[in-house]
Amino acid sequence: MDIRQCARPACPASATATMTYHYASRTVWLDSPGDEPDASAAWGLCATHAGSLKVPVGWACEDRRTPIIPLRPSIAV
Repeated sequence: MDIRQCARPACPASATATMTYHYASRTVWLDSPGDEPDASAAWGLCATHAGSLKVPVGWACEDRRTPIIPLRPSIAV
């Protein structure tokens, strides 16, 4: 399995999100790694850079990543 690095310059972190965009619709999408339809047109981002992503004025950003829901610890009897 190939672990991608964050696409931001000088960021050593592993990518935890994938960013794709479409100029005509002025839309940016954030997906979970591996969910993007065309990996060649996608940019990997670490959690910090994905969480602080700002898109140009007039553009929309859709976060389609699958949320990680922590499991409640089981109660031992």
